[in-house]
Amino acid sequence: MANQAYLNIWLKDFPEDLMLENFEKFLATVPFSATRQGFTYLEIRAVEPSESPVFEQDLRAMPLDAPSIVQLAKDHLNTDSRYAVRANWDLWVFEGDPPKWQQLPQPIELVCNGELYDDGLWKEEGYFEVNFGFEHLFTGHGGLLGIRQIARPAPQQPEEVQFLESMSKPANLQVYQEKTRENIKSLFGWVRKIEDALPVAKLKLWSEGEENFEARLEEILAAR
Repeated sequence: MANQAYLNIWLKDFPEDLMLENFEKFLATVPFSATRQGFTYLEIRAVEPSESPVFEQDLRAMPLDAPSIVQLAKDHLNTDSRYAVRANWDLWVFEGDPPKWQQLPQPIELVCNGELYDDGLWKEEGYFEVNFGFEHLFTGHGGLLGIRQIARPAPQQPEEVQFLESMSKPANLQVYQEKTRENIKSLFGWVRKIEDALPVAKLKLWSEGEENFEARLEEILAAR
């Protein structure tokens, strides 16, 4: 499973009567894909992760906006609940046969944790969470991007070997840097929108494969 990138968000206050109002403001910040607008899935789970969902709806046939998601959730408002939605946003990816740069929809997940859900999970993971998708869309493969060279394991798959050979050409590497920077700017722009929309007390931007994900992104942006 490829490493993922995340954002955890803690607010200054999170009263139950404003929980869904804040959730709506959070959802309204999502930069939807140009070709896949709206939220495509809603799951509401109570008490703890082992419990079956109290509500689950596949919305791909008729994606919803933030107010409509909150309207569905109102009958299940409780501080012991977790609300999760899925959507898509556009990022630059190197795909196809032959591979080429394309701005394509990528899956994202957004979560709201009530204060009593899973014995106060919010203390560790925040009131809100974002799964931005694959880490490498922001950090690149093989430690190729940024100012410092990062040692990575030798490529195991033919596709990896082919990719690294392609990136040995300066022109290809330059485009890779530019497209990855565009993805980073999209991520940072979304984080700023969240900070503007909500009374944020603390943010944690991290990934499964980087010791300091935010610093790595800043380094790639700064590299020339």
